[in-house]
Amino acid sequence: MTNTDEKTVQHMDISVPEEFALRDEVRWLKSEDLSLFRFLRETMNKIEPAYIATYPPSECGIATFTKDLSSAVAKYTPFSKPSILAVKREHEIEPYERVVRFQVFKENKQSYIDAAKYVNDSTIDIVSVQHEFGIYGGDDGEYILDFLEALEKPAVATLHTVLQRPSPNQKRIIQEIGRICECMVVMVRTGREILLNVYDVDPKKATVIPHGVPNVHRVSASSVKRALGIADKKILSTFGLISRGKGIEHVIRAMPMILEKHPNVVYLVLGETHPGVRKHEGESYRNMLAETASELGIEENVRFNNRFLSLNELVRYLCATDVYVTPYLSKDQITSGTLAYALGCGKAICSTPYLYAEEVLADGRGMLVDFESPESIAKTVNNILDNKELKESMETAAYAYGRRAAWFNVAVDYLDLFHRIITREKVKTGAAVEAL
Repeated sequence: MTNTDEKTVQHMDISVPEEFALRDEVRWLKSEDLSLFRFLRETMNKIEPAYIATYPPSECGIATFTKDLSSAVAKYTPFSKPSILAVKREHEIEPYERVVRFQVFKENKQSYIDAAKYVNDSTIDIVSVQHEFGIYGGDDGEYILDFLEALEKPAVATLHTVLQRPSPNQKRIIQEIGRICECMVVMVRTGREILLNVYDVDPKKATVIPHGVPNVHRVSASSVKRALGIADKKILSTFGLISRGKGIEHVIRAMPMILEKHPNVVYLVLGETHPGVRKHEGESYRNMLAETASELGIEENVRFNNRFLSLNELVRYLCATDVYVTPYLSKDQITSGTLAYALGCGKAICSTPYLYAEEVLADGRGMLVDFESPESIAKTVNNILDNKELKESMETAAYAYGRRAAWFNVAVDYLDLFHRIITREKVKTGAAVEAL
């Protein structure tokens, strides 16, 4: 079965009803929260951050994260603009927003040194490094170390991957980042423990800030389904850039067992094939998924949307979801933006027990299933769909967690971290000048 034969999700030109629209707002301050108010007033005119990472229109989870983080922080610093140092391949032409001040050529070592010089010669106060081994050049992305070594401004590294069993070179890179940077941010406590125990990072340099999520009104799935024309369906969904490590085939193989009890279930696979995967193997994985659905006779119940979804589209589909599924295959996965977004939308969630899921789905926020087990997935999904009280309690717990992780809260955490580091650096500089 070819990609063009797949059953696709209907795209409807509809406006998003107010009750489930994205909420675009800054954090509302309680009258008693004077310390936060003073902090914000003190920092609004003073902090000018830069971010080095991939950036949209690059279709990459870290690019999306960087845009969301920089935009959220910028709402609290209206008198200074963020600067993006966008990592890209040298011969690619990307129509970047004006916020991209410098383009770093991924495989050009000198470009990283030039980027550091640009920062050193600017009014930028601090650099936020978004780290994942694959987005920078050199072996295991080691060119980021050339940037950091040449940088004369303080830096904070947000780690999107923290391997429990790194190669010697991967371990060296993380340890060097930890040595040079003022702080390393991870998104769950487990990540911090790995940094301390595996990489011997100074505990004072490791902190936890959750993955940010959109600020979304909590609404019933039925109201959104009506707008999407799927009011009579129970919806499972998985979204993100598609690759073999996602384990989607196991959900498809679970569908016949789910359909026996819930014949109106539809599984939505939302998102395009990862560009890096598509470059090397085309659409072979997606076609395999479609062929599996065809062989099982469930083409009408498994639908693909082979596009990179906008945030509004994504939130719309998440709001329509009854059970969100992350069937990932790697135990070591320490972050998942897709799972974080599902929590932010208050969804009942079924997931394999990778490290990030184990922590964020604790305390009734979701249910874990065995790796590579259609039977476990089917049993858990049926249990959620059969038990209204269980489903509603999971949704309530997930949404409560999502409130804490909303971008306007996460931005305050980063802003506070930036402020403390900049203040400390100024004290050091002042003490050094006095000593002279």
